[in-house]
Amino acid sequence: MKFYDKDNKRLIVIEEKATNKFWDRHWEAKNFKKEIEKGKNSWFVKKNTNKFLKHGARVLEGGCGRGQIVYGLKHWGYDAYGVDFAEETVKKINENLPDLKVSFQDVRSLDFPDNFFDGYWSLGVIEHFTGGYEKIIEEAKRVIKTNGYLFLTFPHMFFLRRLKAKLGIYKKLDNDINNNFYCFILNEKEVAKNVEKHGFKLIFKKPFDATKGLKDEIFLLKPILQKVYDSHNLLAKGIKFLNSFFLSKIAGHSILLVLKKRT
Repeated sequence: MKFYDKDNKRLIVIEEKATNKFWDRHWEAKNFKKEIEKGKNSWFVKKNTNKFLKHGARVLEGGCGRGQIVYGLKHWGYDAYGVDFAEETVKKINENLPDLKVSFQDVRSLDFPDNFFDGYWSLGVIEHFTGGYEKIIEEAKRVIKTNGYLFLTFPHMFFLRRLKAKLGIYKKLDNDINNNFYCFILNEKEVAKNVEKHGFKLIFKKPFDATKGLKDEIFLLKPILQKVYDSHNLLAKGIKFLNSFFLSKIAGHSILLVLKKRT
């Protein structure tokens, strides 16, 4: 269920609390190794990494889940690292692909030297912390080299969500969010402004995943689009691609911000 936080111009999603145990369950898979190896097909990450970094660059994924993006980055020629606080998931990655440099760490307190990485991917991580994302950004700044890049994705307040909030369609939260907090849906302008305070400069942004945005916010479309979203057949992939290509600017569930470290 979504609630509107007017003071911070964001939504609060109340479902199951996103603890490390929750993520361990979430990342379970029958063929765990095969799921990791699918990361080499993650064209969105590949395309945007290639746009800003040369092959051989050292890249971290903070909050790497199963490690498929770390695997993809390594497959594409990068010196890839990953960290996650879902301990059992990290153990499974290490057992299945011991050459993959994935370790059990907290993105708010990383065990890497200063100025160590050329790039840092954060894919849908910052929105899951009730206390905010300041410490995550502070640590990202510390470990990224000057003129290095932060690739930051999160669910955002696209046009329809802003309209629904303005019309008062979302409920107001009237109790403590800590018990069943899942994530925030953030205002991208506020995020960009806050991250730039830490010595970064926004150089690129791209909304994406319009199929999820439409199914989550338009009740009548959800039964059809949920099937499309969950399917991996060619027709469903085609529909998702077309939705993203034509509708992401007004209905993209998430947004990518690319920020360059200046100092």
